[in-house]
Amino acid sequence: MENNKAPIFTLSIVAIIVGVALYKQFDFESLRFKNTALAIIYLVVFVFSVYVLIKNRKKKAEK
Repeated sequence: MENNKAPIFTLSIVAIIVGVALYKQFDFESLRFKNTALAIIYLVVFVFSVYVLIKNRKKKAEK
C-alpha cells in the first residue's frame, strides 16, 4: 500500500499545475482560450489526473 502514495502525490501536483496553466490560458474578456490546441491538451491531462485521483479515493473508501 505504501507504493500507492507516490503516484497519487505526483498526480495531485500535476493536476494543480495544469489546472493553473489552463486557467491562465483562458481569456475572460472574449471567453476563449488563447491557444486552443494547448488548452485541449491541458484539459485532457487535467481531467485524466482528477479522474485517477477520484477513482483512487473511492477505492480507498471501500476498503
